[in-house]
Amino acid sequence: MEDSIFHHLYEKYHQDVFNFLIYLTKNRQIAEDLSHEVYIKAIRAYSSFEGRSSEKTWLFAIAKNVSIDYFRKTTVRSKYDASFFDWDREQLKATEASPEQKTLNKNEMQTIIELLDHCTLDQQHVIIMRFFNDLSIADTAEILGWSDGKVKTTQHRALKNLRSKIEVADMERREPSGPKR
Repeated sequence: MEDSIFHHLYEKYHQDVFNFLIYLTKNRQIAEDLSHEVYIKAIRAYSSFEGRSSEKTWLFAIAKNVSIDYFRKTTVRSKYDASFFDWDREQLKATEASPEQKTLNKNEMQTIIELLDHCTLDQQHVIIMRFFNDLSIADTAEILGWSDGKVKTTQHRALKNLRSKIEVADMERREPSGPKR
């Protein structure tokens, strides 16, 4: 029974749960470890799953809690090496684009993911759930245990924060480097 539940949940939702965790941790190994923990908790709690939400929403709530526990246990949250992230995955792109556009998209995605570190953990959760995992405001609110309004406000603040960080990064890129006289 547990084996078939695991296979069902894993087959249907693993990629989404894994993507969510990798966006948060920026480390493939940590995301894999946390992903395993999500499924262990899901299997243990499946008998109490009442179906008031979708299985996907329920799994994301578990993944969110597992990630929060992980960051709480980690006393110093250092920046993770971006080299662990697989930037070539097609699911990051919405449509097929030219090689030049793919390179531009990849660079923009990398910049956004790096800048997410400057957002609060709540803002990171909302941005990842809404824009990387295409969850609705209602599903995001349900996973986080918030009202729709709180999700909208947090999303607005996160986007405003990211926009200002992107503008600063763009200005820094445009400034000529070298010794100033």
